[in-house]
Amino acid sequence: MSYCCGAGMVGSVGSVRHYKTLVHNVPIMFCPVCDRIEVHPAIEGEYEILVEYAQGDQAPEVDFADFVSVDNTTELFENCTMTDEAASFADVLKQQIDISLDLLGVAKELKDEEWREALMIRLRRLSERLKQYNKRKQMSQKSA
Repeated sequence: MSYCCGAGMVGSVGSVRHYKTLVHNVPIMFCPVCDRIEVHPAIEGEYEILVEYAQGDQAPEVDFADFVSVDNTTELFENCTMTDEAASFADVLKQQIDISLDLLGVAKELKDEEWREALMIRLRRLSERLKQYNKRKQMSQKSA
């Protein structure tokens, strides 16, 4: 399991920009709290080789899946706190909020004020992201 700002990283497949090259379908881990994105450590070597070749060819975009076969993403993401495969981004945010609320209860019970404050900051950030996501979703539904 990987952590960045204290929140659990979410496993996903996404696009990553490496200098001037955009690489699609890369197994990544991202933090819904601080927006940190990391290429999954299990495929990092293959990713670096692909990016090196793509930049040598001055390719603006490449598809990771065209060059590297990732057979079982379920096993790849088994150590992540969750994946976004079957869930919407709103569901991922709600799950992170639930986890943070559970931890907040523990922090209060232990009377750990520093941890409690860090969790409150995380909850505010997650709640704001969820509001923004829902607002964008409503706006796109109205315009459709």
